[in-house]
Amino acid sequence: MGVFEELQERGLIAQMTDEEEIRELVNSGRAVFYIGFDPTADSLHVGHFMALCLMKRLQMAGNRPIALIGGGTAMIGDPSGKTDMRKMITQETIQHNCDCFKKQMSKFIDFSEGKAIMVNNADWLLKLNYVELLRDVGACFSVNRMLTAECYKQRMERGLSFLEFNYMIMQSYDFMSLFQRYGCNLQFGGDDQWSNMLGGTELIRRKLGKDAYAMTINLLLNSEGKKMGKTEKGAVWLDPAKTSPFDFFQYWRNVADGDVIKCLKMLTFVPMDEIRRLEKLEGSELNSAKELLAFELTKLVHGEEEAKKALEGARALFGSKADTDNMPTTEIDSSAFTDGRLPLIDLLCMTGLAPSKGEARRLIQQGGIAVNDEKLTDIKAELTDAHFERGFAVIKKGKKVFHKAILK
Repeated sequence: MGVFEELQERGLIAQMTDEEEIRELVNSGRAVFYIGFDPTADSLHVGHFMALCLMKRLQMAGNRPIALIGGGTAMIGDPSGKTDMRKMITQETIQHNCDCFKKQMSKFIDFSEGKAIMVNNADWLLKLNYVELLRDVGACFSVNRMLTAECYKQRMERGLSFLEFNYMIMQSYDFMSLFQRYGCNLQFGGDDQWSNMLGGTELIRRKLGKDAYAMTINLLLNSEGKKMGKTEKGAVWLDPAKTSPFDFFQYWRNVADGDVIKCLKMLTFVPMDEIRRLEKLEGSELNSAKELLAFELTKLVHGEEEAKKALEGARALFGSKADTDNMPTTEIDSSAFTDGRLPLIDLLCMTGLAPSKGEARRLIQQGGIAVNDEKLTDIKAELTDAHFERGFAVIKKGKKVFHKAILK
């Protein structure tokens, strides 16, 4: 089985322009492909995970990845999937975010000599002459056709700025620039990018008279129909300073039963024979598949040692043992206590288990909080030194989220 057929079997391919040509390119290792990353934060998150795994998978088969950092397009903003125009960010912030991205990507992709490359579209987009761009590229795009694109249709009722309307042209220009500079012949992206990607292939064919191709990957959705990587605490980041290895492990350990096999297929390098065996499991037996998923993905992002710690910590917690070594922790300064007491609501906010005092009250009232195995349902509950007699207190939110508050 070639890598193209494996992508199909794993359910990764949503749609493509020229199947036979793409199959031959990918299976022969002659694809020079790019995937774009929007540098609007200083860390990649779980939503980028599928793209990174795909790049790794294709590079292992001899193809050359280009990680395109959208330093130029980030100054405009992609309207796809957005209900409002995004906030503007400075070039300095964008550059800082780009530097952070490359460090994280290097865990997945080989950027050594002759291997993958990382480029920033600010290198060419910020030098463009507006009138020349309109004459050279703008003439290739039909406004009527652009308005039929799903990414624009979703925004027409709320209002679509002219700034964002240019995004499709910018992304298309990216593909043509990469084709000319690096021989890039294939563009990958989520299936919400299909219209933008078609614009790039058509621009290359019209302006250069050459063939280039586009393929979209399925956007992995969880059982609630939301894009993966979102929790009530916010995004699940690949930076351990933002999302600890333990929390990262727990996110995957807690995926819905209906999603675990799909995640194993799309995101891990577990052989398909093993996944087909796991696919037959039902009920509580699926926990072994979830544990494997969590371990494999934590190992990819944080290394095998951290994955083992997270696995051991999770097993200890759910096995009702006293091992708290690998729990996410927060240090609580004794100055936070007033007359030897600390409101539980304040503690939940300090640890990040609740994003606000209102949410903390709701969690407590609904019986979702326990401290040292004691469920606390009074919103006026306070902690004292007795709760920290071991030097720390263990807070449990719901059935699966644990946190250690260390008194210093």
